[in-house]
Amino acid sequence: MPSSIFNLRVPLANDDVFLMNTLTDAQIIVSHDVAALLDAPFDLERLDGETRAAADLLIDQGFITPGRDHDRTALANYMAALTSDTDELNVTLLTTLQCNFACDYCFQGDHGDYNKFADKMSMDTAARVGDWIERELERVQPKKLVLTFFGGEPLLNLPVMYYLAERLWHATTRRGIPQLASIITNGLLLSEAIVDRLLPFGLKGVKITLDGDRDTHNRLRPLRGGQGTFDRIIANMRRVAPKCPIAIGGNFDDSSWESYPALLQFLKEQEFADRLVKVNFKPVVRAAAGDSVAVPTKKSLKGGLALTPVNAEGTPLKPLGGTCMTSAGEGIASTCDSCKSLDEQMTFLRDETRKHGFDTPDGVHNGPCHVHMKHAHTIGPDGSLYACPGFTGEKGMSTGHIDDRRDSWRQIVQDKFDRLSPWTSCGDCAFIPVCAGGCIAASHMTLGDMNTPACHKSTYEAAVVSLAQTCASA
Repeated sequence: MPSSIFNLRVPLANDDVFLMNTLTDAQIIVSHDVAALLDAPFDLERLDGETRAAADLLIDQGFITPGRDHDRTALANYMAALTSDTDELNVTLLTTLQCNFACDYCFQGDHGDYNKFADKMSMDTAARVGDWIERELERVQPKKLVLTFFGGEPLLNLPVMYYLAERLWHATTRRGIPQLASIITNGLLLSEAIVDRLLPFGLKGVKITLDGDRDTHNRLRPLRGGQGTFDRIIANMRRVAPKCPIAIGGNFDDSSWESYPALLQFLKEQEFADRLVKVNFKPVVRAAAGDSVAVPTKKSLKGGLALTPVNAEGTPLKPLGGTCMTSAGEGIASTCDSCKSLDEQMTFLRDETRKHGFDTPDGVHNGPCHVHMKHAHTIGPDGSLYACPGFTGEKGMSTGHIDDRRDSWRQIVQDKFDRLSPWTSCGDCAFIPVCAGGCIAASHMTLGDMNTPACHKSTYEAAVVSLAQTCASA
């Protein structure tokens, strides 16, 4: 019986081996002799007692399977089940594309006259968004509604956020299912009043971005006039932490990543440290000043990391107009960093985060992301539907509208997403069950083809080694 194509192994001390199967998510530490059973076919009936027991364990956990055809069928079934799963209806709501920050790496903040023209959801549109979500609740019959308020800066449009949180809480209560709401915010406007207003309607946490220690954050995430924001955000966190769990995100580059241990130490010393439920950092990639801003070719990015690149002035290589580049993710539930990884810095900061006592994603269990799920949606301020927040900058990538209008061009886009299968170009890579070919938005932006994998295998490999060491130490 052959070894599964989804097996990973990491040698440990004392001749032990960490084994992981990415399809079954089985993780075990075994002796070198047991791991050797994966290296060559064997006759199960001819094994002695202890060896037979070990082989049975490997078979039971999916490390040994009937063959590659079996594994490929199992993967196809897994992806089909993931795509059609109805356990939750997941909706990310962009209340506005406006932002009150002027982050130096972001196109979207208070730069120039951007905010004059950035979309902001009206109360009339919010009412129609509520209608659409209630229709989806009836159609899908999910076990829960997961609601994420995002932007821009979502707290710049509180009336819409309050209205939809309350209306949808009543809608889910009538159906006997929970509503789990979260907010992704820069934290400057966060207040006890906002948290108190939303807690009765399913607020489970907020995610706030801190880009390094105080001086570094203030350099990277100032107001338009250059004023720092770190102290005000920390003060807001201190006030709301007793009421609401907080997740921390951060965006680093070559000039800032070394400041993150100081940030972690600062957070560890705060009285609200035990209310930080997740801490996760991801990189921003900058091109050198004067570099061409042409979209990279497939050849130049083959095997590379699919990131959101900006030049030295903070201008995206691809002109965007959608979600905040600094906080992409699903609040306290998870964070999409599978397409935003720099191996050495990511591994270092992940280890530092754990050393300081904070929970952080292991770097392996990142996906597949919501873009592959039929019942996960992003809604823009004008009511346009998107497969994920990464596409909201292009209205031509809208898959539908809350008014259920039958635009032929939107149907064409939806058909493209329905046919997505970039992992079929990945051969028998063991990481397909947790990666599915990488970030679709990044492939579209940097490669011009959603079905071309955005490979970041080396990052996953580094994360598996770290996971193995963590399991061994435990």
